[in-house]
Amino acid sequence: MFTGIVEETGTVLKSGNPLVIKAKKILEDIHLGDSIAVNGICLTVTSFTDDTITLDVMNETYGRTNLRHIKYGTKVNLERAMSAGGRFGGHIVSGHIDGTGILTDITSDGIAKWLTISADSSILKYIVLKGSVTLDGVSLTVAYVDDKIFKLSVIPHTQSETTLLLKSVGSEINIETDIIGKYVEKFTRSESRITMDFLRENGF
Repeated sequence: MFTGIVEETGTVLKSGNPLVIKAKKILEDIHLGDSIAVNGICLTVTSFTDDTITLDVMNETYGRTNLRHIKYGTKVNLERAMSAGGRFGGHIVSGHIDGTGILTDITSDGIAKWLTISADSSILKYIVLKGSVTLDGVSLTVAYVDDKIFKLSVIPHTQSETTLLLKSVGSEINIETDIIGKYVEKFTRSESRITMDFLRENGF
């Protein structure tokens, strides 16, 4: 499990399979088999050196995420799996990407930058105003949503510590929606005793 709080940005040294990334901070405590979120995608460490990590990537992952566009020199967001005693600064992030969206606009608003993302209806149905969403592994709060787009306001720290502002309009971006909403939908649509009336009666 991850939190969407990016620890550092790494540099791709080799794309394809395996994927090799130059890094620093995440190598301070890393082991074979560890899970690392790369642009929000949970991948497994297969080897490492003093300044690189190597990870296997399935064709399925390349087909469903923006990893298929990366090349030598591309910057990527990196986060180690959350430790049991760590602070939970973001939200529950599984590292399982729901799909991708397109960055359609970047505008300034004082110290903040507004990002506008267009996405398929299958993703937008899980995006809620003031809810959490993960973009390329970055935990953010939704500030606007309709049936075609959603918007987020990005603070200076996130601007400088992640790859979000390195992207240009038209870039593809990985999206993971809030897993809690997906579980609630699954339960309410099942043939179990959990119904909307049941949830309301029990304070939900």
